[in-house]
Amino acid sequence: MAIFEITLDIPDVEIENVELTKKEYIIITVVSTVEGTHCHKCGREISKSYGHGKMIKLRHLSILGMDVYIHIRPVRYQCTHCDGKPVTTQTLNWYNPRSPHTKVYDEHILLEMVNSTVEDVSIKEGLGYEAVMGILHRYIGTEVNWDRIERLDTLGLDEISLKKGHGDFVTIVTSRVAGKTTILAVLKGRTKETVKKFLYSIPKRLKKTVKAVCSDMYYGYTNAAAEVFGKDVKIIVDRFHVAKLCRNDLDGLRKKEIKRLKKELSEEEFKKLKNVMWILRKDLDELTDEELEVLKCLFRHSPILELAYKLCNDLTDIFEDDISKSVAACRINDWKKKVKESGLKCFNRFISTLDKYMDKITNYFINRQTSGFVEGLNNKIKVIKRRCYGILNIKHLFQRIYLDLEGYSLYA
Repeated sequence: MAIFEITLDIPDVEIENVELTKKEYIIITVVSTVEGTHCHKCGREISKSYGHGKMIKLRHLSILGMDVYIHIRPVRYQCTHCDGKPVTTQTLNWYNPRSPHTKVYDEHILLEMVNSTVEDVSIKEGLGYEAVMGILHRYIGTEVNWDRIERLDTLGLDEISLKKGHGDFVTIVTSRVAGKTTILAVLKGRTKETVKKFLYSIPKRLKKTVKAVCSDMYYGYTNAAAEVFGKDVKIIVDRFHVAKLCRNDLDGLRKKEIKRLKKELSEEEFKKLKNVMWILRKDLDELTDEELEVLKCLFRHSPILELAYKLCNDLTDIFEDDISKSVAACRINDWKKKVKESGLKCFNRFISTLDKYMDKITNYFINRQTSGFVEGLNNKIKVIKRRCYGILNIKHLFQRIYLDLEGYSLYA
């Protein structure tokens, strides 16, 4: 029979016995090589042996697909300094007292949970659901640990809905430092007061490191950030939300024009306008020759739609150009004049929004910061919700987001 050896990789122990049971799992009995411990009352180092405690059975990493259990009878020591001479049981640093697993096995479970579900890990590892949840609660907090964060740089504020139908909103607060996104909070609701309360709770040493706050146009977020940080921090309304509002107005005009053309054009001619909705939403540089022909056909029948389409692209070009905030503000004001001179009414509401948020929108041009990292995290959160068939507990949601973001760097 071939024999090979592997390292147990557990410090401060010697292997006393290895047993392969009939149920095909491995029991490794070990003894401590550490002399003494610290008294649980006075904290002094003690070395007077007082026998052994009960056998502890700990689940460990599998070997060749077989479950492995570490058995150890911890040594007990008596304190000669304290009244009553209390006894303390030695605890080694590779397991936690009252835990049924070694620490390295706990970390293995946490790594398994990244981009997975508690139920899946429970089935694969042969652990109870509550046992897996216990590991999650022992290692992953339900709130941010500010001591682990050195700086914040850029904050992101956005909301997601916990249920279908855009109900039960929660606010997601994140930070972006050197290309890395960190989850800071999942707040119940999205009111201005809720957000302000959290922003005020940020430690002063970290509040000083905030350079910008990225958000959509929701006044609850922009006003909360402005009131907490003042003029020292730039509030940036995300350029992609600006573009979305503009495109929505274009899409509204498209619906009206298509409805009109359906009545006026022959069935054969109207068929040539197939997929115009998606074509209008694509970047002009990405259109195929066939799609360009569809656009030409549409614009022949609807010059007003062509004008609105060109104005939308002109606005996009402003955001694409490498210009200063002041130049951008001038060009956006010129764009608004063009819209008014064109006689188009579809952009009226959008222009009012530009007027209201002009300063925050043009803050983008200072360092060209966006909420892209926030939107990217929102997509990850949606995947987490679908994978777990919905998560309504915001503390559990925070844990799962944190684990998916940090799990590989912490436990891989």
